[in-house]
Amino acid sequence: MTSRPRLVFAGTPEFAVPALRACVQSGCDVVAVYSQPDRPAGRGRKLTASPVKQAAIAAGIEVRQPESLRSVDARNELAAYAPDLLVVVAYGLILSRSVLAIPRLGCWNVHASLLPRWRGAAPIQRAILAGDRQTGVGLMRMEAGLDTGPVFLERRTPIRSDETGGSLHDRLSVLGAEVLGEGLRQLIAGELAEPIAQSDRGVEYAHKLDKAEAKLDWNTPAISLQRKVRAFDPWPVAETRLAGERLRIWSAQVMEEATSLAPGTVVKAGVDGLDIATSDGILRILEIQRDGGRRMTVRDWLNARPALADSLLGEQA
Repeated sequence: MTSRPRLVFAGTPEFAVPALRACVQSGCDVVAVYSQPDRPAGRGRKLTASPVKQAAIAAGIEVRQPESLRSVDARNELAAYAPDLLVVVAYGLILSRSVLAIPRLGCWNVHASLLPRWRGAAPIQRAILAGDRQTGVGLMRMEAGLDTGPVFLERRTPIRSDETGGSLHDRLSVLGAEVLGEGLRQLIAGELAEPIAQSDRGVEYAHKLDKAEAKLDWNTPAISLQRKVRAFDPWPVAETRLAGERLRIWSAQVMEEATSLAPGTVVKAGVDGLDIATSDGILRILEIQRDGGRRMTVRDWLNARPALADSLLGEQA
């Protein structure tokens, strides 16, 4: 291209902030940022600007926050910016065909999976839950379907055995900004190749997380439960009930020894952790949080209640 592309960015959470910065640093003319309306947050439920809105204001970029882009007025407002390109990263709104048709060069999306695996709302957590060994990010041209568009570029990264939803989120946020920055560089230089259509094989949908999923079902294998603990950190956080109270589980490991005890039975309770039988193996809980309390090690939890360890043995979680 011979001139700076006019770019509108649409995003909302912290995941999208590095991508916005990549747009600003690319040499494109970022003429506006779209983000979700301010929402109540914190104990005081005070209206709070999204991380993307805050980053846009700090960069001196005009911000728009429509409830939706379905109305003619909202679409006309977007069209008035005369964008060459709309970049969408975790915006939170479905874009209609009429919106996708506004930018001259179409709409790009940064998606946190290796498409077509894990299309949808929660690709990071679903990859961990499934035991995937690698994931990545893709730069995609948007279509009306859910994450079905052809892919310009992608970057791969291994999923570590101790990876949490939070740590993988942060790594893919940075990787997504890198792949977007490279795509914009190639666009400006006239080097961007046509995107490659996704395969129709291996399609998986990453359904939105539900708090009801957080409860640990001890009639499943220890490795599946450990993946859930990792995937649901920092939200919604895995949980179980023990000693008459709800415990949120922040850290756990799979033990090598077997047990013949019924799933959910406390096998051992001590300074090393809390061992619980599953349908296949033992899961050792290492870090917990009581309702209204702080995160703590099982060691500290038991030290504060000396009689608890013995009473837990044989209890059903």
